[in-house]
Amino acid sequence: QVQLVESGGGLVQPGGSLRLSCAASGIIFSINAMRWYRQAPGKEREFVALITSVGTTNYADSVKGRFAISRDNAKNTVYLQMASLKPEDTAVYYCNTVVGQLYWGQGTQVTVSS
Repeated sequence: QVQLVESGGGLVQPGGSLRLSCAASGIIFSINAMRWYRQAPGKEREFVALITSVGTTNYADSVKGRFAISRDNAKNTVYLQMASLKPEDTAVYYCNTVVGQLYWGQGTQVTVSS
C-alpha cells in the first residue's frame, strides 16, 4: 500500500523559510520521481517542483531561485526547502508520485502572512 505523508507546514511571515517533508512508504522510493504541487484557495492545483530518481530537478517559474527540492533515499523522504516566502505562496502543499497510478499525500498547509 502506497502512502505519502507530508509535514512541516505552518504559519510564517513574508520573507521567512520553511522546510516541508514527504515521507513515502509502500514503494521502491529510490527509483521514483517525486513531485510537489500546491493548491491555493479558489485556485487549481499547480506544479511546484520535481526531482527524478537520479536527482535532476525542475521548478515552476514562480518558485525558481527560492525553493529547493531534495531527496534522502535512505529515509524514503523528499523535501521542499522554501525561502523568501511570499503571501502568494500560501496554499496546501502536496507531494505525489506515480507507481502504476498517481498517488497523492493528504497535504500540509503553508500560510505566509504578517
